Amino acid sequence: MNKEQFISIQMEGSLSIPGILLLNYPKLGLTESEMMLLLQVQLFIQQGKPFPTPDELAARMSASSPDCSMSLRSLIQRGFLKIDDEDIQSIRFEKYSLEPLWDKLYRFLTETKKEQCEPEKTEESLYSVFEQEFGRPLSPFECETLGIWMDQDHHDHDIIKAALRESVISGKLNFRYIDRILFEWKRNGIKTIEQAKDHSRQFRQSNGKSRQPEPQTDEPYQRKVPFYNWLEN
Repeated sequence: MNKEQFISIQMEGSLSIPGILLLNYPKLGLTESEMMLLLQVQLFIQQGKPFPTPDELAARMSASSPDCSMSLRSLIQRGFLKIDDEDIQSIRFEKYSLEPLWDKLYRFLTETKKEQCEPEKTEESLYSVFEQEFGRPLSPFECETLGIWMDQDHHDHDIIKAALRESVISGKLNFRYIDRILFEWKRNGIKTIEQAKDHSRQFRQSNGKSRQPEPQTDEPYQRKVPFYNWLEN
């Protein structure tokens, strides 16, 4: 390589491609050829030619000029690329803009982040519901109990809320009673809100008062609430 060739290469410039785009372009609905076409358009823009023709794009790709023309039209119609008008010294000309691509990528990333945060919000709301019913902040041991119900016992959040409501209706608002309700429901195969309602309704009809049934088998109730032992701690 001689000096002139080296200078020519440097004058062509370089193209910075966001890694987040390369990681997610298939999820945006772009094919490899469309992605390469958009990168070529971006490189032309950086090189001072903002409206390359299909022939010029095809010269840098393995695709034909008609294929490039068709892909450009498709990218514009699907909102990945747009053509802007610009007026410089009373001369109007057109140029490509990749702004729609970045807009799509931004919305994709923010929606994905929102979906990832949903479980945390649900968990936060469960703690908030308990604190609202108890009328005070939960103690560390009560928070630990909630964590056991969710992470170890794998109770559905709605089922835990239903057990809380049941304890309120029964006038026994405490974690041990709620734990007992969850134990009974799990032992009876209750997994949905409707099943829990039916179970409570049948019990009240048969007993005439609002409290949870005692275990119907010899299986002992195993307390899972981590009450603090003041004598040993």
